Amino acid sequence: MRRSGLQARGGLSLRARRRLSAYGFIAPSMIILGVFLAWPMIWSLRTSFYDASQFAPPTFVGLGNYRKLLTDATFRGDLVNTLEYAAVVTPISVALALAFALMLNRRLRGRSFFRASIFLPAVLSLGVMGIAWDFVLDPNIGLLPRWLQHAGLSLGNGVHDPNWAMAYVMFVGIWKNTGFYMVMYLAGLGTIPTDFYEAAAIDGAGPWARFRHITWPLLSNTTLFVFVIAAIASLQAFDQIFVMTRGGPFFKTETLVYLVYRKGFTDFDFGYASAVAWVLVVLVFVISLVQNFFFSRRQVKY
Repeated sequence: MRRSGLQARGGLSLRARRRLSAYGFIAPSMIILGVFLAWPMIWSLRTSFYDASQFAPPTFVGLGNYRKLLTDATFRGDLVNTLEYAAVVTPISVALALAFALMLNRRLRGRSFFRASIFLPAVLSLGVMGIAWDFVLDPNIGLLPRWLQHAGLSLGNGVHDPNWAMAYVMFVGIWKNTGFYMVMYLAGLGTIPTDFYEAAAIDGAGPWARFRHITWPLLSNTTLFVFVIAAIASLQAFDQIFVMTRGGPFFKTETLVYLVYRKGFTDFDFGYASAVAWVLVVLVFVISLVQNFFFSRRQVKY
């Protein structure tokens, strides 16, 4: 008797064989994610309920580390710094990325060069670039402060000035990420049918009207994605802070990620560092949900 067309050798149906093949392809990635992402997160969550250090056996304290956060002035200050950094860097980076994408989506001479120039910081090491920017912004030897002095402007004592240090760090963060977000917007602009613009031009719509009624609504899906990843990247700012300011001066540029690093790898207070890390995880999750809710109501399907 002939086997059914859906029956494969060994008694397995064709659908089952395809399913096993799919599982086989994704298994290596799932194992890597489990070992290097899921398990460390689970272990960190467990550690956050212990008084754990390098020099003594861990002691279970329940929510003690989280209660300690509520009374820690340093944690509150770092939380404010983190939110301030994200509130400034995220919208400015996204707005500049959209502006550059709109300009470089046209047929311009040297368009590829300008695209590559703006995107280049995204592929450079932020740690190395932080060192370079530290020299550029130095009030004694840096080029930028000298140029501003000739223009009658002064930006204080560089990254050592408590009033300007965070602004410098924000500037480097914006410079680093704008090109990456620009590429995403360019991809989004490429999905908008040109027929819409041609019809609008025939109806007499100007550039602003075309942007307001066509480009911006049809980029809502891209904007959602860009805003979410930009906010997550801003909340996790660490590289340029570590290189340029080490959280100073006077903790003015210390963020929650840097606090996790300092508590975990300088003070060896792993339980407290894990608690701070999980507060950051919850903060990122909540902000992502809020952004998703805000932009999902404005998504456009075509």
